[in-house]
Amino acid sequence: MLWQERGGRGQHTCLLLHGLGATGAVWHGLTREIERSGRAEWTVVDLPGHGGSPPAQQYSIGAMAAAVAAVLDRERPYRVIAHSLGVYVGLALASGWFGVRVASLLGIGPKVTWTDAEVASMVELARKPAKVFPTAQDAWSRYRKVSGLDSNIATDEAVLTRGVVATDGGFRLAADPRTPLVAGAPFNTLASGARCPVLLARGATDPMITLDELRRHCRNAVEIPGTGHNAHVEAPAAMLELSDRLAAATS
Repeated sequence: MLWQERGGRGQHTCLLLHGLGATGAVWHGLTREIERSGRAEWTVVDLPGHGGSPPAQQYSIGAMAAAVAAVLDRERPYRVIAHSLGVYVGLALASGWFGVRVASLLGIGPKVTWTDAEVASMVELARKPAKVFPTAQDAWSRYRKVSGLDSNIATDEAVLTRGVVATDGGFRLAADPRTPLVAGAPFNTLASGARCPVLLARGATDPMITLDELRRHCRNAVEIPGTGHNAHVEAPAAMLELSDRLAAATS
């Protein structure tokens, strides 16, 4: 069973899906904005092999989507707000194949182009055992580096929750080392199969994706000024505004 948390109140529910190597805690700022608005409920999960969720037998976008679907209410429509890997999982859910009702999807910073060399590099990374650090501080420093949540971006340490766990001999990152095996899924196939309105966005300085790349899949794709790859952490209020705008435009 996936780690999950719920809160808020209102007429609709936001489903928040984090990126590779992170945890649902990255949505702390956005859930606070949703609570403040008083207009919506929210659901956060740790994806399989991340944070407080157990590892998976195999890692694929379909397997992750099935695991998320298993903890959702099949009768409730969800406004999905997702980051990076979470965008892939959200698009899979939006296909309707997993029995979940997705009303809209805001996708932030997905890497949509993968070279063969990049996929091979991720497979090689997944073969390595988890590195054990002698102190918690060392492990947290590594988690900040690999997640991009440095002290300038993640000034609220609540967004780091569940990123590190204690283990024999020290501390390690919570993510299963095999999670990079999800890399390289065909984004175009997933995007074209979504049965709901989709808006893609990027932080204006995100080095992992260009606006032109996003507009090949979503002609109305937008940039979020003053943010990078973790735009959802840097500008949570903008995420809620974009999701509301998407819902209003399609209602």
